[in-house]
Amino acid sequence: MELTALPAFTDNYIWMLDDGRDAIVVDPGQATPVRQALAARGLRLVGILVTHHHADHVGGLDELRPLLQGPVYGPARERIPAPFLPCGDGQQLRLLGQDFEVLDVPGHTAGHIAYVLRRPGDGSAPLLFCGDTLFSGGCGRLFEGTPAQMLASLQRLAELPGETRVCCTHEYTLANLRFARELEPDNAELAEYQAWCESRRAAERPTLPSSISLERQINPFLRCGLRPLREAATRAPQAAPGAATQLNDPTADDSVAVFTALRLWKNDYR
Repeated sequence: MELTALPAFTDNYIWMLDDGRDAIVVDPGQATPVRQALAARGLRLVGILVTHHHADHVGGLDELRPLLQGPVYGPARERIPAPFLPCGDGQQLRLLGQDFEVLDVPGHTAGHIAYVLRRPGDGSAPLLFCGDTLFSGGCGRLFEGTPAQMLASLQRLAELPGETRVCCTHEYTLANLRFARELEPDNAELAEYQAWCESRRAAERPTLPSSISLERQINPFLRCGLRPLREAATRAPQAAPGAATQLNDPTADDSVAVFTALRLWKNDYR
């Protein structure tokens, strides 16, 4: 089984998984990178997985359909370009001879889902295709869900086995890590990881996939219950008077309040 990150737009990745003959892709916002990769390797496209409805994740579907020899799967509670097979939490999908599990992870969008391959047939580490829910060092913006929903979704992903490879769909890692260092300047694992990611990007290589075990150490949004992040939340800038979204009280001993403060701070962090 070969896992490939296909660059798209300016900072997207379309994930492709293949067995040397057949391939599936995840969140094809553009068709061209997929078409080129399939042609270069002589692969058949036998399935497409979609995590949510945003255009940079579904924009290539219609152009890829003539090549597709299998289904498009997508979240049952979102409007995905038809035809597609709607799926939801706990559903098992059989692709490439592998069993993928669907997880509901609302927050970025109301019906966002993720796909987990817990036991790849080649004995490699599990795979998580998480769309825009979890990023390396960060998480997605809340366009449709609530902070409580997003935090619950992130905590659910954090409970996956530590060796699980995290295949998110944007190269936001360095920007996320700059913010994470603002919150935890003394986190040695975070500093080491930032240096490694900087070297990867300098060589024009992806920082992804990450891993669940790494994200537990360095991702502030997976660690909102810990004292350093609670303390960091007290420094979060307050929303302007009359703003549509006000911060919860970051001094409360409440992970949702801490998450809310940090996520809103990250929205405007430069």
